[in-house]
Amino acid sequence: MTDDDTEMGVDFGELNDQIENHEYPTDSEVLLDEYGDETVTFSEGEATVRELLEPMGEQEFANAEEVRQSLLNMVGDEAIGRKNYSDRTPPAPGEDRQDEGAPGQDVSEDQESF
Repeated sequence: MTDDDTEMGVDFGELNDQIENHEYPTDSEVLLDEYGDETVTFSEGEATVRELLEPMGEQEFANAEEVRQSLLNMVGDEAIGRKNYSDRTPPAPGEDRQDEGAPGQDVSEDQESF
C-alpha cells in the first residue's frame, strides 16, 4: 500500500494506475467489463469494483477522479475505522459531542474505549 494509491482510508492498489491511464470519457459498463473484478481494500474489508459501481446503474465518467469519487462514495463507513474519533482536541465549551458511532446508534455504557 502506498500513499499514492490510498485515499480516505481506501487502498486502490494497482487499480489507481489502471483507471488513471484509462481513456475518458467512459461509462460504468466499460469500467465494469475491464475492471469489475479488481479489488479495493479498506480497514474493515474489501470490495470489487463491480460490487461498488453496479448499484449506481449506468454512469458517465469524464476522468479518473470521478471514478475514484464514485468508488469512495459507495464504500461507505467501512473505510472509516473508529468513528467520531479525534485525538486533536477535547470538546469546546458548549459543544455536545457524540461518544461513538453514527447519529441514532445506541452507545453501551459498559463499552470500554481504548
